[in-house]
Amino acid sequence: MQRAWIVLLAAQGWSNREIGVRVGLHYNQVAVWRGRYRDEGMAGLVDTGRPGRPPVYGADDVILLVKTATETPPAPASRWTMEALARRLNEAGVTISASQVWRICQGLDLKPWQYESWMTSHDPDFWVKAADVCGLYVDPPVNAVVWSVDEKTGMRARSRVNPTRPAQPAAGSRPGRRARREFEYRRHGTAVLYAGLNVHDGQVAAWVTDSTRADNFIAFLTDLVETTPNGLELHCIVDNLSAHGTKAVQEFLDDNPHVFLHRTPTHASWLNQVELFFSILQRRLLRYGEFDSVDDLATKVIAFINDYNKRATPFRWTYDGRPLQAA
Repeated sequence: MQRAWIVLLAAQGWSNREIGVRVGLHYNQVAVWRGRYRDEGMAGLVDTGRPGRPPVYGADDVILLVKTATETPPAPASRWTMEALARRLNEAGVTISASQVWRICQGLDLKPWQYESWMTSHDPDFWVKAADVCGLYVDPPVNAVVWSVDEKTGMRARSRVNPTRPAQPAAGSRPGRRARREFEYRRHGTAVLYAGLNVHDGQVAAWVTDSTRADNFIAFLTDLVETTPNGLELHCIVDNLSAHGTKAVQEFLDDNPHVFLHRTPTHASWLNQVELFFSILQRRLLRYGEFDSVDDLATKVIAFINDYNKRATPFRWTYDGRPLQAA
């Protein structure tokens, strides 16, 4: 069709450049097809035989490769490599190298060395729990404060062996340079962050401790109770960590009847909005931060949160209940 357009537009007096823009070809290629039509007529618009070595691997060989790559690799391996695929095809009578296996896989966009992971919730009350959590975001109870509560575990206090060098702009003939950080680092321990996000004003309440024990969880809830004005209910969205459901926690709830825990479905902690704040904390402080000790880590985390609260705003809830569309 493209070549036919070239001929038709040329017959109307269009230049090679104009035709190239219209059909999406370089004007030199347009000239080639015009010349072949002039010299050979319609036969000149047909592809001629291409030079070079004929294909070595036929359709059956490619199908065998695809079949092999989409099967479970032989034990004890857990994934295919190009060498393993080539060896299996050679055993089946197809002489092929690992590099050729890679080229064929690339052409088919077949990547047997890669995996995608997903997690499915089998919670029988998934929709009931999800609706309960979303309801707290969209239509909270009257005279109530809603907190999204969770723990960020495994925060690492570590420092580089040599100081990080900051980014530098270009100067004269010297090009600019990105920040440089040494790979090796020293470990100083880990800490746990308890955090609560007030989902309707965006403020974060937090403190750093050493573990996710139930008594730490109760102590954090106690802090939230003390900051809640008298007469208001306290609703906390939490996940299914075992420390959230101990006998001691239940006794705390019995002693504080105005406090309510709302659990996300299993494997659905992404419904908890405090996870959004944890992502901000990870990207802006923890990922590239350097900490000389656990105490230094705790101090900088709390300082970050205090600064964050100066400009905190609630996360905008945009999901309206309609099925999500594939991108």
